[in-house]
Amino acid sequence: MWTFAWPWMLVILPLPLLIRHFLPERKKVNESGLKVPSFSLFSQLIDRPHIENYSNWRLWLGLVIWLLIVIASARPQFIGEEVEIPISGRNLMLAVDLSGSMDAKDFELAGVRVDRLSATKAVASDFISRRKGDRIGLILFGEQAYLQVPLTLDRETVKTLLMESFIGLAGEKTAIGDAITLAVKRIHDQNKTESNQVLVLLTDGANTAGEIQPIKAAELAKDIGLKIYTIGIGADQMIVSSLTGGLRRVNPSADLDEGTLQEIARMTGGRYFRARDTVSLQEIYRLLDNIEPVAENEAGFRPIKSFFYWPLGAALITSFFLALICLIENNGLHRLREDLNL
Repeated sequence: MWTFAWPWMLVILPLPLLIRHFLPERKKVNESGLKVPSFSLFSQLIDRPHIENYSNWRLWLGLVIWLLIVIASARPQFIGEEVEIPISGRNLMLAVDLSGSMDAKDFELAGVRVDRLSATKAVASDFISRRKGDRIGLILFGEQAYLQVPLTLDRETVKTLLMESFIGLAGEKTAIGDAITLAVKRIHDQNKTESNQVLVLLTDGANTAGEIQPIKAAELAKDIGLKIYTIGIGADQMIVSSLTGGLRRVNPSADLDEGTLQEIARMTGGRYFRARDTVSLQEIYRLLDNIEPVAENEAGFRPIKSFFYWPLGAALITSFFLALICLIENNGLHRLREDLNL
């Protein structure tokens, strides 16, 4: 459906006609004589278009330009069909560990061994794509915690900034308590009245940095009704080369503090998950979809596309050509007057 955003601007459409009607006419200047040194110059006057027709032509073109400007000022727009959008009011914050231990290559993607962060990016980005209707935020933490994306409905931005993160961006150590505290502050400050608030915290270690202890931060989360789901990431065992040239089994997740993560989830009404490989990590995020389902269609909107730039552009182009033609005509008249005054 075509419409105008500012239809009241069409009221000024007859303004040039009103000005022409109410302003006094310009007095005509009558010359008593014309000095023509050569009869050949009469042919130039005869061959030129009549001044009256020329003025009418410029007048009508000027009115077309004015019409285009007024239409552009009224902001023509096209309103599309109603589109339903899911709205849940849920605030879902992701906190991802970027400490140095996330560089351990104990996960696989498409048969290729990758580090923990690369696997997290691949699985979490797919999880973000499915969260239609949720306001999603992103916290990246290591030795310090940073709010990378505030709560937003723009899932593509969250995915992009998650994919651009890298190990060591926030420091080599792990500040789990500071990450939870930052999520509490941002969610509480932005939406104090919301009750459906979730934090998904993914880490592969223990709290080794920061000013707030994880359990204390969990108490703050509990006070505002923030539910925390914790994910401990890392394989239980990995075969590596020994110094003697042989192979040995090691536990790359020896530093994972599962007890603290479990307590954080229990205190806030969430759950603790253990991701030992890419498949289990995918299953965890699918389970989160079931635990915290996305909303059904609850509202709708009509997409609006503005087209004011088309009549405005046409007015500018027409004005340019009119000015160019007038300049050429004025130069011709000026040369003719010089010839007549010889």
